[in-house]
Amino acid sequence: MIITNLEYVPGKDVTEHFGLVSGSSVRSKHFGRDIAASFKNFFWWELKWYTELLEESRKEALSRMVNFAESRGANAILNVRFSTSSIASGAAEIYVYGTAVKVN
Repeated sequence: MIITNLEYVPGKDVTEHFGLVSGSSVRSKHFGRDIAASFKNFFWWELKWYTELLEESRKEALSRMVNFAESRGANAILNVRFSTSSIASGAAEIYVYGTAVKVN
C-alpha cells in the first residue's frame, strides 16, 4: 500500500478512484499516570507515556484506514491527513483520512 500526503504518486497514474477512506482510534488517559504526568509537566519534561500512547493510536488509526482501502481494492491512499480531537474528559480520538485509488 502506497500512503502519501501528496495528491498524486510521482511516476504513477491513477487508474481507479474508490473515494474517501478513514480510520480512527479513541484512547483515554490512565489516572495513575496522569498524576505523574502533572508532576513532569511542572518541570517541562517530556510526557513519554502520552507520546507512546499517541503513537500507538496513530498506528492503529492508520492500520484501520489501510484495511478499509484494501477492502475496496485500492493499492494507494492519496492526500492523507491526521486529525485529533478531545471527545470526552480524558479521552482523545486520532482520525486519519485520505483518498483510496489504484495506481499503475
